[in-house]
Amino acid sequence: MSYADAASRGPKQSPEEIEQNESRPSTTVDVDSDHVGTVVSSYSGETSTQMDRLERESKEAEASARERFQKFEDEARKDYGKGKSRAEKGMRDAKSTLSRDYQEVKDNRDNPVVIGNAVVWTVMAAALGFGVYKQHSEGKLNWKVGGLLASVVGLFGTADYFVSQ
Repeated sequence: MSYADAASRGPKQSPEEIEQNESRPSTTVDVDSDHVGTVVSSYSGETSTQMDRLERESKEAEASARERFQKFEDEARKDYGKGKSRAEKGMRDAKSTLSRDYQEVKDNRDNPVVIGNAVVWTVMAAALGFGVYKQHSEGKLNWKVGGLLASVVGLFGTADYFVSQ
């Protein structure tokens, strides 16, 4: 049973008692002041001590937020600098690797083993692609078939490596 239900079942107040209770001023305690004081309940604003406290807390919160923002901004700048330098280093490494690999391919373009490997791998890739497409269109392609084909490619690559030496 709620308080409202219990109060509604109790004895009713007479109109004189209601009028007498409403005419008596009620007060609330100002808990933010150093001394105990009362404020009339009809006072709609904040007390001066409450206003001072709220203003002080808002300034402290703003200062704390600015400090945390500055800290995060500094960390972000530092992390950005680290990431940028890492990316530039990676780009330089990639360029040097590509130029080295390009030079190696350019030097071996007349080598019959390289030409033969290119032709064999192209034909094998085309045959595998066609076979996989055909199995997929028939609904027979599954993980078992895919694993078997991946094994075949791996074995062929290993054999090609040792034969090409």
